[in-house]
Amino acid sequence: MTMKKNILKGAAGLFVALTVLVIGCKDEFLEIAPTGTLARAQLTSAKGLNAALIAAYSQVNGRGGRMSSPSNWVWGSIRGGEHNKGTDPGDFSDINPIQRYEYLPTQGVINGAYSGWYEGVARCNNVLALLSDADADVSEETKTAIEAQAKFLRGHYYFELKKNFGNTPYIDETIDYSTEVKVSEVGNDKDLYPFIEADLQFAMANLPETQGQVGRVNKTAAKALLGKVYIYQNKHAQALTLFNEVISSGQTSNGKAVGLVPSFPDIFKASNDNHEESIWAYQSAANTGSVNNANPEFDLNWPYNTGADGPGNCCGFFAPTFELANHYRTNASGLPLFDRAFNLPANEVVTDQDLQSSEPFTEDAGNLDPRIDFTIGRRGIPYLDWKEHPGFDWIRNQANAGPYSPKKYVYYKTDVGSFQDNSSWTPGYAAMNVNIIRFADVLLMAAECEIEVGSMEKAREYVNMVRERAANQASWVREYDDSGFAANYVIGTYDTPWTDKTTAQKAVRMERKLELAGEGQRFYDLVRWGIAAEDLNAYIAYESKILINAMGGASFDPKDVLLPIPQNQIDLMGDVLTQNPGY
Repeated sequence: MTMKKNILKGAAGLFVALTVLVIGCKDEFLEIAPTGTLARAQLTSAKGLNAALIAAYSQVNGRGGRMSSPSNWVWGSIRGGEHNKGTDPGDFSDINPIQRYEYLPTQGVINGAYSGWYEGVARCNNVLALLSDADADVSEETKTAIEAQAKFLRGHYYFELKKNFGNTPYIDETIDYSTEVKVSEVGNDKDLYPFIEADLQFAMANLPETQGQVGRVNKTAAKALLGKVYIYQNKHAQALTLFNEVISSGQTSNGKAVGLVPSFPDIFKASNDNHEESIWAYQSAANTGSVNNANPEFDLNWPYNTGADGPGNCCGFFAPTFELANHYRTNASGLPLFDRAFNLPANEVVTDQDLQSSEPFTEDAGNLDPRIDFTIGRRGIPYLDWKEHPGFDWIRNQANAGPYSPKKYVYYKTDVGSFQDNSSWTPGYAAMNVNIIRFADVLLMAAECEIEVGSMEKAREYVNMVRERAANQASWVREYDDSGFAANYVIGTYDTPWTDKTTAQKAVRMERKLELAGEGQRFYDLVRWGIAAEDLNAYIAYESKILINAMGGASFDPKDVLLPIPQNQIDLMGDVLTQNPGY
């Protein structure tokens, strides 16, 4: 059985489609290339190769349905129990089964993710194939630099496929799509990790320490991503070696020594993009003539019905969960509560659920980690520089979504017209970079590895570094009248030596939840720790008592650690692909 050359190629972009129409005529003046296409020879110059590489970079933001965006807001955060779909059950209803762990092989959002990541693979393969025909005046140094970036990006795309679907067909630049390819050559029976590792190892060996253009990946980014690939396979010692190099001598692509941004909210300010914590970020821009250069994956994830008094004005998606908010409860020492004590009635964060904005509401007065109000929009607390969150009036359907609004990756009122774009149907296109790997993420992964190799005190040091930054009172949310802090913020460090591995693991895992909430990490963390079913079923049991219609009757089964291979891909390839177990 064979397949035609377009299978798995994805939607052809300007630099991906290398179609040349040759008119059957002897007169050269009649040989006109079709409008909107490029001849292969036009892409083998240094300029052409870089243009093809830029196309491979551009796919990182998941153009085409938002489902393959680097934020992983659906696949990492909604599935991870940090956020629910929010909004109204009838809007973008294809996400409803995702938050309930009722995935279907025929769902468009699942195929959108699969296709989007393969589009990225195709663009990388296109770059690598073009290098073999590079013009004679393209230097070896230039070719190696382009190859290293393309392989880094291909490693990223395949890593996303591996995390979400398990093993999928491995396609590289050696497959000649000008001829028919045997379907048996592109089954999904091969482990993707060795291929991912090989690409990232090449990238790490050949990328420079810094880049001439912000946004291009460098050696530090390759070390961090390869370390992450290792830790997902429980190769803790190998991962730790790379993380230690990032921590001790890593540089951002623009030459800054990597480190923690002193003020937590400044991580997510467009005016502070490409800061010292940003190891690899997707570059976003506003007012360029296309909102696709901003953050198209976030165009729905804003408070609802804000008018001119708030950002976005639509559509109420990506609502933080009750349980996420409860995680930010702290004890008298400013440390988190463990073993789900945060969900006990005495520790639940007080909300305005079932209250109109016109009805009286008394804000929570208990101890809270200050990161709650950098992460979650809640009633009575200043919402960036806009106004106090009014509660019900900014929630599209409170019975379905709960009382909270997202707060990370939200633009400020002072960003309107500069780091925010008004040229489309919604003002919710903004220019904050999406941090795919940031320094705090690396510190906490390194802490995990240190525990595994027996250095628990080093792990405690790294966790305390993250907590000390959160304890910077200069960045805490204050009332607009500057009368004091907006809530009772209490946060401390772990001051007692860690001697018990289980206790240390709990602390690191909790810190990842608190620090990285809403950044698309949580579900994958739970899966690689082997606690997804335990954690997520407890989350469902708690959340479904409040959001009965959205979460009632849901459950997480072992098969749900992977999405199903899209049915149309199986059909397209003549049933050669093996469906994931349970579907």
